[in-house]
Amino acid sequence: MDHELNQINVIPLVDVMLVLLVIVLTTATFITTGHIPVDLAKASESTAQPDDPIRITLTAKGALFLNDEEISRDNLIGHLQEFPKKTLVVVRADRVIKLEQFVDVVDEVKGEGFQQVSLAVERK
Repeated sequence: MDHELNQINVIPLVDVMLVLLVIVLTTATFITTGHIPVDLAKASESTAQPDDPIRITLTAKGALFLNDEEISRDNLIGHLQEFPKKTLVVVRADRVIKLEQFVDVVDEVKGEGFQQVSLAVERK
């Protein structure tokens, strides 16, 4: 074998680049969807959310989150007092929770003086 290699083998480079692309796309998906998995209800009409609303999340297991931080139900009012009353409150409720749990949370939020309360849904 006396011949020289005067070509670059690009197959390993392409393999590495494809793996990096898959990693970036996978992590970007987790970052944009949030950390708390909630199966939202579907609606044909939904509105865009303004910047930086208060996010209250009710999971299927009954956990309550305020802006991605798990809190107890008793501490919800105390945490809400830190925010201005004109701030939009978006409630993200899993579709399998009881309606009563959702209504109780919205009732507490409205009772605290927040008038802009909406339900987050996925478009059909």
